[in-house]
This record gives sequence, C-alpha cells and structure tokens, in this order.
Amino acid sequence: MDASSARPPAAGVTLQRPTVTELRLSSFKSHRNASFALGPLTLFRGASGSGKSSALEAYQTLARLAGGDSLDEALTPVAGGATACVPQNARPDAQGRRGFRIGCTVEGPAGPVRLDVAVQAEPELRVVGERLTGSGQTLLSTALRDPGLRRVEAAWHTAGSVPVTRAPLPDDRLGTALLPLRVAGKTPGQRMVLDAAEQVVVALRSVFPCDPRPELMRAPAAARDGLLRGACDNVAAVLGRTRNECATRHAALVSAAEAGCRGTVEGLTVQPLDGGLVRAVLARSAGGVTPLERLGDGELRYLALCLVLLTGPGVLAVDPAAEVLPARQVLTVLADGFDRCLDARQARELLGLAARMCERGHIRLVGTVRGAVGEVAEEVAGASMVDLGT
Repeated sequence: MDASSARPPAAGVTLQRPTVTELRLSSFKSHRNASFALGPLTLFRGASGSGKSSALEAYQTLARLAGGDSLDEALTPVAGGATACVPQNARPDAQGRRGFRIGCTVEGPAGPVRLDVAVQAEPELRVVGERLTGSGQTLLSTALRDPGLRRVEAAWHTAGSVPVTRAPLPDDRLGTALLPLRVAGKTPGQRMVLDAAEQVVVALRSVFPCDPRPELMRAPAAARDGLLRGACDNVAAVLGRTRNECATRHAALVSAAEAGCRGTVEGLTVQPLDGGLVRAVLARSAGGVTPLERLGDGELRYLALCLVLLTGPGVLAVDPAAEVLPARQVLTVLADGFDRCLDARQARELLGLAARMCERGHIRLVGTVRGAVGEVAEEVAGASMVDLGT
C-alpha cells in the first residue's frame, strides 16, 4: 500500500471507511448461490444446521487471507479444514477435484469492489481462481494453468503502454493482498488496481472473531496481558487496563454491567495476586465485591461482549493494516452465538449497546443468534436480520 493512504483527509471532506457490505457464498458448505447484505449490525438466525456459523467462517477465511495467511492457515478455525467447506453433494470432476467458492463486496472511496475466490480443496489445497472487479472493469484475475506447478497465472489492469500485466503468483495466497508488492502505481490503471486492492484488504483485515469462554474467564490473568483475545480468557488483565486508561469508557462498561448482572454494580476493578496475576471483581454497595469467577456463564459472556463493543483495536488482539490511519478503518466483530447463555434482559441490553456503538461507524458486528432472541433483535433500531429459515 502506498504512503499516501496514511494521509489525513482534507478539511471538510467526509471520511469514508472501507466496509464489507455483501458476503457471497457461491458454493460453501450448505450454501449455494447465496448472497447476504451486511449492515453495521447484522445477525443471522435459523435452525441448527441452517448455515449461520458457516457464513461467519467464510467471512473469517477471507479476513485471514487478506491478512496474509496461507490457505491452510486461513482455514485453521474451520472444523475439518478445507474438505469440510466443500458442499456435501459436490461431485468431483474427471481429475477428482472438488472445492468451494466465496467472495465479498467492499464499498469505500474506490466505489464498490468485488472479490471472488475459487479454492480447490481436493486432491490438493490451492487457489484455482480469483477475480477483483471495480469501476466496471476486471482489475485482477488469476487462473490455474498448469496443475503441476504451485502457482497461478495472474493478470492485472495496467492501462499504460501495456494494457495488462501478467505474472505468476503463489497458489496458496490471496493475490489481492499481494498486489501492493507487485504493482508500481505509475499509471492511472495501476493506481486504480492499488486503490481497489487496498480497500478490500483494509476492510477485511480489521476483524475480531469473538466467542467468550466463561470457563476460561474465571481464571486469573497475567497483569501485563493487556490485549483481549477472542476467547476473553485474559479479561481480568484487560479490565484493569481499561480502568486506568479510559475513565469514560470504563464508566460506560460499569453501567452496562449494572444493567446485565444480578445485584447492584458500582464498579469493575482488579485485585493483585501472587506471581504477577490479577483477578477481576465487581464492586458492590457497602464495600462488598464479587469475583468474576463467581458469576454465571451468561453474566460473563455479557460482560465480555460489552467490553469488546466499548473498546477497539488498541485493546483487542487484532492486526489491522498498519499503513492506514485507524480513523480510516472499521473494526468488525464476528460473534458466533452472540446470545449464547444470555437471558432475554441481557440480550436486549447487549443488542441495544451493539446498535448504539455500530451506529457511530467505527465498529460493525456480524453475529448469529437463536430464533427467540432474533425476535428481540427485530425490535432494535439499526439491526439487520438474515433469516436462514428452518
């Protein structure tokens, strides 16, 4: 990415952050020719096996590829790996090859940009095709020409003395993420390609998959372990950090805890333990405290998700694009089982908080919910519901 992407916007210019506005699952697990519009707060609901979690897995796979992971690394979070992503009834071709196809649309300063990726899962894991389109043109296309070589033939828009540049790219990486290293940006066509690739990479990289694990959250944490992980197992250390660094957001977190936890909550603090560890406690009235390990699973998940929504990349263990100002990026939280273990009151409070934070434009959330809580979500202004049926 070129250095100009780090410049602040001129006075009076509205800042447009790159955002993923559509997820396409052309052929992925139980999904065929599926397309889902994504708003600031999008929730998938449906019966078990309807494909709610699969949608988030596809999103996370694209995000990890945009961050520079190999295909094998990008598919690590998917149980069963690449083979599990292939639709069950997909028939192999004459060479025994089967695979899946996923993609997305990213809107931003470069206009709508589409990314589509075809992956061969069997007999060997590799990218067999990729297409990046924008401004009515194909900006990048790749194709597997020789199965005996571990590379694809790439062609990207140049619009100079040579209209298209061709070169080999590795078959286990996302070509779009590699373009800033290959394209000089000397012609208008090359700059168009770079702008589109940067937009896609910036939008996809700032993703935080979050699934709080109450059984891990109850354990003490190292005091210096200050970046919250997706399982929220180090929540005690992060609560200590946020209490000291941002009084305003910490006060908002205390208010959220008061709304979603049993009993009166007057504060959230930490107590030092031996060995450089800390444990988090809820401060009660009359000087009493309740250690987090004594809270129920629903209360712990509720608190962790409130913390995620009220903080940001500086507190969460994410890897956004370092070349782009944080003000030009949007953090997207992927929360499978967003309402797991929550009662109706907690779900309503958490959804309301999510809607308020997403409305500000610096954070987005894509989650899955159960049917009953999905009905609550329909009452929350700003929430978009994707109903996958029964």
